[in-house]
Amino acid sequence: MPRSYIHISQYEKEILDLKQKGYVRRAIAEELGLDEIQIKNFLFRYSQKQKRIEAGKTIHKKGRPCKTDGELPPSIQRLDKLAQMRYTLASKERYIKRLEMENELMRDFLSLTERK
Repeated sequence: MPRSYIHISQYEKEILDLKQKGYVRRAIAEELGLDEIQIKNFLFRYSQKQKRIEAGKTIHKKGRPCKTDGELPPSIQRLDKLAQMRYTLASKERYIKRLEMENELMRDFLSLTERK
């Protein structure tokens, strides 16, 4: 009977422990009930990730970043509180300026079409 889906990253500790003990990929796969190719791919991705960390490169998730609900970006969160407040104030000012520009364009459009 096939077991339910569980993300392989949840087995990270067990896979690395078995690899440290000297198990081969096939033995690790049989021990955990996974495919050998899954273990191979996981170990490859894990080693690539470790190489990037050792080289000091940042690790980015793939795909489009999630929308945040008013949260500050991580690069701003690392800064002090004053810098965070400046960032928030600047973003609000940009938003207000954009609204003013849209309002002005709408007013110009309505005056050109002879509407009030």
